[in-house]
Amino acid sequence: MQRPAWQPQSRDYDSLGFQNAPDATLVLVDRVIVRASLMVEAVFGWTPQELEGQSMRCLYPGQTDFDLVGERARKALRERPFYRDERFMRRKDGRILWMEGRGRTMDQDDPHRLAIWTYRPLEAAVGAGSLLTATEKRIAGYLVNGFTSKEIAKSLGCSPRTVEVHRANMIRKTGVRNSFELVRRLLDIGAG
Repeated sequence: MQRPAWQPQSRDYDSLGFQNAPDATLVLVDRVIVRASLMVEAVFGWTPQELEGQSMRCLYPGQTDFDLVGERARKALRERPFYRDERFMRRKDGRILWMEGRGRTMDQDDPHRLAIWTYRPLEAAVGAGSLLTATEKRIAGYLVNGFTSKEIAKSLGCSPRTVEVHRANMIRKTGVRNSFELVRRLLDIGAG
């Protein structure tokens, strides 16, 4: 009996499982991507070949986010081999997305030496937790991607004034002074 084309040799199941995992999966050595699953293209817009050999820095909105998340994960992974968080990450096209990251280190003494990470976009969520309303979270997602109030209003089918009211509420709730600080705060919350 001939085996169907989709059915691999038994020794290929490990590779099949990694390549076709439902979440974007990366193998990292010192925060450099050495292996990427097929799902990274759907999640991040990069092909696995484009990401392999690159620093994880290319998937973060900025150097500060990269540094903060890396240090937070390193500390947590020294205490236990598994770690989970939510943070902002950047797609190839520059869009910022709220992601769930799950990691496992192979060396708790040096957590970044060898680690496996999976990433999954979190729909309609921005990391201010229960601090922001659902509408504010949607608007925050546009703000961190650089949209103006007029552009946000057009996308959401409301007036620019409505967007401004929500922005003012977010500024008040997060304790910042202006829109620039709001975006920075949203990104910082995302890094946590």
